[in-house]
Amino acid sequence: MVRNLISAAEAQKLLEQIETWDGKAKSGSKARADKHQAAIESGNPFKYAKVAKELGKIRAEDGLRPRDRANLAQSLALLKEEITYSLKKTSAQAERLLEKALES
Repeated sequence: MVRNLISAAEAQKLLEQIETWDGKAKSGSKARADKHQAAIESGNPFKYAKVAKELGKIRAEDGLRPRDRANLAQSLALLKEEITYSLKKTSAQAERLLEKALES
């Protein structure tokens, strides 16, 4: 099944969600990685935005294990694609928007 890209308004909400997410990064790397992989595979950009933010926090605090790094890279690639097309940005512009949101 193919899903439509999110709208420009939804893309803005997605970036806001990443910027304002204030959840706690979960411990337990295997369970966390399994949960993150399931979120990525769900095809819901709002779920993999949460994955990116959570793993971004862990990366800043403790560093990431290999599976976490792979999940972060995959979620960021999917988000960049969504933002690139939904907001009509270049890939580099979308990447900067994502990095800015992750740094918040």
